[in-house]
Amino acid sequence: MAVVEVSIVPIGTKTPSISKHVARALSALRKAKDVKYELTAMGTVIEGDLEKVLKVVMQMHEDTFAEGVVRVLTTIKIDDRRDKTLSIDGKIGSVQRQLEHR
Repeated sequence: MAVVEVSIVPIGTKTPSISKHVARALSALRKAKDVKYELTAMGTVIEGDLEKVLKVVMQMHEDTFAEGVVRVLTTIKIDDRRDKTLSIDGKIGSVQRQLEHR
């Protein structure tokens, strides 16, 4: 199980707004099975089997090229831990517990 953060930025669109392109990319993620995700203001965090997550990220990247987009910048950060199971909630909970001890 991996936790992956992805940010997909279409470049050279007709307007400064990119929300419709981000929504298109998220459509592929919504169809994916066995992955959990959270949309954030600056990217999307995905949890699941690394191979499945990378496949859906590739689809998100490709889907962004629709409607005249000719360049897409995709940034991926992967947290893949082998000694215990990772989850979005577990990572957030760990930091919150540390805050409580301060």
